[in-house]
Amino acid sequence: MANLVVKEGEDPWTSEELAEVVDELHEQREHSEAIIRDLDDELSGLMRDSGDGAGQDQADVGSTSFERDHELTVLINERDKVAQIDRALARIDDATYGVCESCGEPVGKMRLMAFPRATLCMTCKQREERR
Repeated sequence: MANLVVKEGEDPWTSEELAEVVDELHEQREHSEAIIRDLDDELSGLMRDSGDGAGQDQADVGSTSFERDHELTVLINERDKVAQIDRALARIDDATYGVCESCGEPVGKMRLMAFPRATLCMTCKQREERR
């Protein structure tokens, strides 16, 4: 295991801690992939059933459209999450995991254990959220 960066005062990553983070990332990925599969199926059905709206009440057409838009939003979010997970796993492999992608400072081991997909330290994340 390569030495991953930690904040000053934090203990180095142990192989057990890193294995726990990797397991968590894989579990999150499996969960997201299951959601993506389900949503793909649902969206296929919604698209197939949408037709031209002929003979449908306007409220039904609006409801179907809202449902489809919501499902698409969730699908996009889950795909983004999978990409974040893949990036975190790649960063673990290349020993850049835990380095803030904005300022280059350590993200913090506790932050990564709580949110393994984190790519920004708290300072940079707060700055990003204020924008």
